[in-house]
Amino acid sequence: MAKAADYGLGPNTFPRGWFLIAESSELGQSPIALRYFARDFALYRGEDGRPILLDAYCPHMQCHIAASDTAVIAKEGAQIEGSSIRCPYHGWRFGPDGVCDDIPYHDGPMPRSAKLTSYPVEERIGGIWMWFDEDGGQPQYPAPELIQWSQPQWVQWQMDHLGELPVQPQEVIDNMADARHLGPTHGAPCEYFENEWRDHIYIQRQGGFHKEYQAMLQTTTWYTGPGLLLSHQLFAEVESIEFIANTPVEDGVSKLWHGVLFNSGVDAPGEAEREQARQIQAGALDSLASDFGIWQNKRAATRVLQLKSDGPFARGRRWYKQFYQPVEAAVECAKEVNGICHIPGLEEPPAGSRVVEAAFPSLVK
Repeated sequence: MAKAADYGLGPNTFPRGWFLIAESSELGQSPIALRYFARDFALYRGEDGRPILLDAYCPHMQCHIAASDTAVIAKEGAQIEGSSIRCPYHGWRFGPDGVCDDIPYHDGPMPRSAKLTSYPVEERIGGIWMWFDEDGGQPQYPAPELIQWSQPQWVQWQMDHLGELPVQPQEVIDNMADARHLGPTHGAPCEYFENEWRDHIYIQRQGGFHKEYQAMLQTTTWYTGPGLLLSHQLFAEVESIEFIANTPVEDGVSKLWHGVLFNSGVDAPGEAEREQARQIQAGALDSLASDFGIWQNKRAATRVLQLKSDGPFARGRRWYKQFYQPVEAAVECAKEVNGICHIPGLEEPPAGSRVVEAAFPSLVK
């Protein structure tokens, strides 16, 4: 299993950015234990409904504050008080900032070291997202959002939970530059293809005729940071937005989710439109399964035997590398990469193909 160091990504082991950590529907009135970035976390909702994420282990006696379901306080659902959470072992209470604000058997000042790290968290597009930065920095760009998510004609996704994949995320993100796998792997060889880099955004524009469905597929796909792919797709008169999220669990292991937002074309979608949305998401998942089969049966490509007509793998990897660097170095890395790249032997996107991007503020910023 290849690690970040094997790809020469940078001094940090894990990338910086917004990452999906749970589907919104998973988080009810009880805290849940999570593990990402080789760390353990406690995720809970305050009584106002806002999600809060803290390091997992109480500094008192190192009890995991979200993993116990045997303690009476946990059984009774009494851990959450306002925006604070109590440890199930001795009842020490921690606020959303991670600072201990009450010890039930102690009247004096709180110990200075009685605190947990608190992480920026946002609830957007059906999921809970955390900002992770190994260096402890604050968010550098907004959490993911889609204006289509709240528009009535769009049927919202129910996430596919794809589990853990023992592949370094670099291998997943390589697909953004990989024009030549679209035919052999997906049955839709591209007729036009283009990559563009804008600081923390990585864009792919492509289109080609899909053999199985006998229809033209046109996509504008982009990563917003290293953890979230969104893809606007026009396929046989059907408009949808696919999402794929990947979040590191350990160095070289990631958890993945998938979903499709479907434009039903009507302001009050009914069961027929919801069923169509489910079928479209299942078809998109089947296409993604083609990639999974490749990733699960390949060795780590820490170096690519690059052809100019392959796609700009090296430039895409330099873009990804910025998220493993200190902020100052990351800015310079992005500046070196920014711009547009075309591939020999493939057409450029047709005139007007970028008009759709005006509907995605997070992409055009």
